[in-house]
Amino acid sequence: MTALLTIIIVLFAAVAIWQMVKIFDLAQVGTTSSPVATDHDNNINGYMMIGFLIFIYIITILSFWYLGDLPLVSNAASEHGPGLDNLMIISMVVIFIVQTVTQFLLHYFAFKYRGEKGKKALFYADNNTLEFIWTIIPVIVLAGLIIYGLFTWNDIMNIDEDDDPMVIELYAQQFNWKARYSGADNVLGKANVRLIDIDRANVLGIDEDDPNAQDDVIVTELHLPAGQPVLFKMRSQDVLHSAYMPHFRAQMNCVPGMVTQFGFTPTVTTAEMRESPDMVEKVKHINELRLERKAEIEEAGQELVYEFDYLLLCNKICGKSHYNMQMKIIVETQEEFDAWMKEQKTFPNSLN
Repeated sequence: MTALLTIIIVLFAAVAIWQMVKIFDLAQVGTTSSPVATDHDNNINGYMMIGFLIFIYIITILSFWYLGDLPLVSNAASEHGPGLDNLMIISMVVIFIVQTVTQFLLHYFAFKYRGEKGKKALFYADNNTLEFIWTIIPVIVLAGLIIYGLFTWNDIMNIDEDDDPMVIELYAQQFNWKARYSGADNVLGKANVRLIDIDRANVLGIDEDDPNAQDDVIVTELHLPAGQPVLFKMRSQDVLHSAYMPHFRAQMNCVPGMVTQFGFTPTVTTAEMRESPDMVEKVKHINELRLERKAEIEEAGQELVYEFDYLLLCNKICGKSHYNMQMKIIVETQEEFDAWMKEQKTFPNSLN
């Protein structure tokens, strides 16, 4: 009902504006107006261009001053994270410089060469030197960024098997995540969605007869030991999902019918990240905002005090509960991880 009333109001507003435009046009009948711009018109447009240039520079400075969080990206918690952050910072700096220079030239030339009575524009059919300059500079800059990006990408995606990474499967389904550890043999058991048996609690479709599956461990909370390389194998049960772990600078699509992978080495434990000055300040600010909505939060049955946790999120709009598709990630010491793993059930012991 509310949507219908909104649509009706918008339609009435559109009709009213249309009628006002018609009345304005009728009111102009008999007045003299020339389609040719005068020097007065050109001067107004020229000064407006300079005014808008000043406006966008002021807005940019204020945005950096009040809204900017420098450095542009921080809190990387994986081994490859700082390299990816550097690539992002370099790209943003180049974009900012180019935008600042080109916007100045655009608005300044529009002001300087505004129309003036008796003044004729000088026209160049071509200028090979100028065209060479504005072609070769973007080519060099973009080639540099692309080559740097390719090296960074290769460093991330080329998993060194000599590092003996711990193999973990991330299983996506509307609208939750499950993780499967490969166990002592570090080999995941075979799995297929056709083998899913809800009555047996075999929710991932693991082959119960596969020897490599006997020590697999299925969990709903992901634990990772700091300093240990991890190789994630990713599957989707239903639609396209995307495994996104922002603090680890990791993201990979989970595609139905195929296995994708992404690897990284976590470097900062959850406890260490919670104690970092930036995170302490951010959590404090979040809790101040939540305190203002105390009644609403408590009514919803949520915890009032926010505490930082790494999260695995879905970064593809996969359905109506997409926003709620997340899993907590705990990065801890090797000793803490080993103690936690001993408490988990192996796959055969988790079946009904």
